[in-house]
Amino acid sequence: MKNKSSLIVITLLAILCAVSFYIYKNKTSGSTIDKESRDFKIEDTASVTKIFMADKNGNSITLERTKTGWVTPNKYPCRADAINLLLYTMKMLDVKSTVSKNAKAGVIKQMIGHSIKVQAFHNDELIKQYYVGHEGMDNDATYMILTDLDNMENYEEPFLMCIPGFNGYLSSRYILNENEWRERVVINYIPPQMKAIKVEFSEFPDSSFVIKLNSTTNFELQKLNGTQLPFDEVRMKQYLAYFQNISYEKLLTKVNQRLVDSIQNAVPFIKLSITSNQNETKEFNFVRKNSTWEINKKYGVEYKYDPDRFFYEFQHR
Repeated sequence: MKNKSSLIVITLLAILCAVSFYIYKNKTSGSTIDKESRDFKIEDTASVTKIFMADKNGNSITLERTKTGWVTPNKYPCRADAINLLLYTMKMLDVKSTVSKNAKAGVIKQMIGHSIKVQAFHNDELIKQYYVGHEGMDNDATYMILTDLDNMENYEEPFLMCIPGFNGYLSSRYILNENEWRERVVINYIPPQMKAIKVEFSEFPDSSFVIKLNSTTNFELQKLNGTQLPFDEVRMKQYLAYFQNISYEKLLTKVNQRLVDSIQNAVPFIKLSITSNQNETKEFNFVRKNSTWEINKKYGVEYKYDPDRFFYEFQHR
């Protein structure tokens, strides 16, 4: 009985050793490729100087880092929140799970038809390329597949990628529409940057005024003809603070010509001029937006114009 027990123990040990050796051999033989195929992260995103993205429908965009910040193809400044989120995503990408053998073919097939190609460059050197696909079943991760830059072929294995600590999909961060990348700030001044502000009301000309900023604590309020007006200093400082980070809500690019003509031919109800300390003057003309039945129903008032929104036309560069 004793010999039989010893035989069983020896047999089990031999099996365990064989299995351990098999696992170790397979792990070490494929570890390099497996590690490289998972290497989506860009640790030093400060070294990224250009990002190119394109989908299967012919949409693409190139974002470039300049001395003054990131810009779109038409040289509009990029939204700081959007570019910072994209760079953060590129830095924090991590594998949530592998794709099972049964699901692999279907995932790759779907990515071939619907995915976003992402390229990151340092100067003219391509430092990372991968494809962003669809979301996983639970919408908490996104399928991606990495490209081997040595031969420019994709690795065989796709992965479900995530940002540690974030529960959601990532594809929405890879934006291809230039208008969505554009900085939305229209007016952004702090009092030390301004020398004068002129506000003209076409409908109430007597209410028009000029503010002169002699310093950050010394102001003058005048009518357009130069007549001095009294003012409350606390309210004046609060008013001047409103000129920081004034952004547009929505950029209208696909509108009918009738609306475009009406805006261009309309008399601005407000003309705003801001003169900087460098004696550069910028003008901003705002046009009324007609009210709608829905708006009037909401407020219970028969407004002629929208009380919450109006149009501003960007000047051609």
